[in-house]
Amino acid sequence: MADFWGNIFVETAARYSVVILCTIVFLAIFEFVTSYHNWHEIKDGNLAVAMATGGKIFGIATIFRYSIEHNDTLFESIGWGVFGFVLLLFGYFIFEFMTPSINTDEEIGKGNKAIGLISMLISAGLAFVIGASIGGG
Repeated sequence: MADFWGNIFVETAARYSVVILCTIVFLAIFEFVTSYHNWHEIKDGNLAVAMATGGKIFGIATIFRYSIEHNDTLFESIGWGVFGFVLLLFGYFIFEFMTPSINTDEEIGKGNKAIGLISMLISAGLAFVIGASIGGG
């Protein structure tokens, strides 16, 4: 059985599956904390929501990319990926807090592309910083 789990194809499929599942869960959490409904808005052509959501997806994937690279086991990768997501979520709240004159969430929901773009870039930028900092050797 050790040969099975040690097989690079099985390990890759396992990590891939876990990242997809975590991405779905993490996007559901983002959906819960935003005032707009991501997929409904995207279906209706709201580019600002698409950019912000795309940034979150990119951010989650980037964090997991570093987590996988720097950890030997699947469970270590998951742990650091979850920790990285929590930091990314915290960054989302900091962004909202640091822009008191702009209701970021509301503006994205209304289709403000400038706010959607900056939100996307903040998610991507934070993901690189978080990813470079997360555990492993």
